[in-house]
Amino acid sequence: MSKTLSIANFKGGVGKTTSTINIGAALQRLGKRVLLVDLDPQFNLTQSLGISEPTQPIYGALRGEYALTPLPVLRDTGVLDAIPSSLELIKAEIELSAEFKREEILNRLLAPLTPQYDYILLDCPPSLGLLTINAFVSSDDIYVPIEAEFLALKGYAVLNEAIGRIGLSIDKVFITKFDGRKILNRNVSDTITHSLGEAAFKTIIRENVALAEAPTQGLDIFRYAPRSIGAEDYRNLTNEITARG
Repeated sequence: MSKTLSIANFKGGVGKTTSTINIGAALQRLGKRVLLVDLDPQFNLTQSLGISEPTQPIYGALRGEYALTPLPVLRDTGVLDAIPSSLELIKAEIELSAEFKREEILNRLLAPLTPQYDYILLDCPPSLGLLTINAFVSSDDIYVPIEAEFLALKGYAVLNEAIGRIGLSIDKVFITKFDGRKILNRNVSDTITHSLGEAAFKTIIRENVALAEAPTQGLDIFRYAPRSIGAEDYRNLTNEITARG
């Protein structure tokens, strides 16, 4: 049975794209069939995978010009495909706002692809606009990466309240960019873990330069630096995700 996951946060720079790519790559290494969907007009996921000038990005599919067209990224142990994005996607919020059942457009587009994949991961833009709502409506679970910083819990509370207004809720959070040498990071991490309890994954994604370097080569962390702590952390996080069923 296929499972669709949204990776989302209102705040940019918290590791949404990095997490989407590396969770997807870890799942693929477990033999899963995985589809990554870039829903961000900044198209960082597309660029990080080394995809340049895609001929059928998601924008045209949302406009009804063609069906979603996955591009193969990896086809060895399992399957890792991607739906690329482009700068044109910035126009979608306005252009689709008058469409009938506009919040279900992505769900309808994904429906024919769902049987082909074990996991579909949606990389959401840093806002609660129409694209993000489409992602949430399409998803079985909503995962939120948050940094171990002072305002992290406040941001989580605001996001959860906003999502609650559309009848949804955050399923799990995980901490990113953690530096154990910093007292603030340790204190905030302890507070997040204590406050959220079972709503927080046990795995913490530590700060690791290899995670920042991998996208510059169009690679995930497992192909770029398989022995790095970044690879270890995303492997452990993915094991937690698959254990949820």
